[in-house]
Amino acid sequence: MKDKLQRVNLSTVTEFVLVGLSDAPEVRFLLFVLFLITYLATVAGNITILVAISTDTRLHNPMYFFLGNLSLLDILCPTVTVLKMLEALLLENKVISFTGCMFQLFFFIDVVGTEIYLLAVMAYDRYVAICHPLQYMNIMSMKLCAHLAIGTWVVGFFNSVLHTSLIFTLFFCDSNEVDQYYCDIPPMLAISCSPTYSRELVILTVAGVLGSSAFVVTLISYIYILLAILWMNSSESRYKAFSTCGSHLTVVCIFYGTTICTYVRPSSTYSPNQDRIVSMLYGILTPLLNPIIYSLRNKEVKSALRRVISQVRTALTRQEHRAQSLAYKALMLG
Repeated sequence: MKDKLQRVNLSTVTEFVLVGLSDAPEVRFLLFVLFLITYLATVAGNITILVAISTDTRLHNPMYFFLGNLSLLDILCPTVTVLKMLEALLLENKVISFTGCMFQLFFFIDVVGTEIYLLAVMAYDRYVAICHPLQYMNIMSMKLCAHLAIGTWVVGFFNSVLHTSLIFTLFFCDSNEVDQYYCDIPPMLAISCSPTYSRELVILTVAGVLGSSAFVVTLISYIYILLAILWMNSSESRYKAFSTCGSHLTVVCIFYGTTICTYVRPSSTYSPNQDRIVSMLYGILTPLLNPIIYSLRNKEVKSALRRVISQVRTALTRQEHRAQSLAYKALMLG
């Protein structure tokens, strides 16, 4: 009888409270401004990369096709989490519905998982470009690139479906306070009053298999790339190869390191303060840094960005002249 009553109480949880940020009003406002500027800079930077790739025909190749997918993911990743965090900071509305929490976790895991597999595909692309340059365009055909990109999104989707279903079929009774600024797997496991061992085992196994397979592809690709670079006779060729791969390798190190620290471990080691910092690294900082890293280290992207900025300035100047002309005509008619 007691067990039945408990299960009824467990089923009445309809909302969660996100308590991962400071309650001090002065700190809360500063955090709001900081995260708002970071989010706007992230969206602006990645949209600029997308516009540069789509408008410049010289960037219509496999490398930049995958970079465009990465920029799209880097827009979605903070959008899923930061907008709710900004609402909580500005309006002090920390409550999120059960359904809202479920969808937030689903989309976040979907984006993070897709990015892990996309980085592996990008590593393979760099391997083909450096180790088989004469066959690059034949091997990395647009059809194959489209299949690889779609594959990363599909795998990320089903991976997220599995993880979300495992988390949101648990019962929550002792507390509905999520010690994070968004709904994520570790804090949700921490507040569940259901036995979580078997689900943790499944999550660790799936994350381990899929994550390690992506990491192995990336690692093997870069081993072959490094060997190919060392065999190059020209220092100019070595520098060009390193500069081509340096941006991607930097992103891989940041993203893999932080996500592994968060997800590939038992919930007994969960530390709210540590996890909050780590999750901000791959959920907020990495999407902001990606367009900077790629644009600063890539001459083609920098050239495309200059052309985009020049076109925007020209369009704004024309619009300004047109507005001034219309105002002058209106003044003369008046």
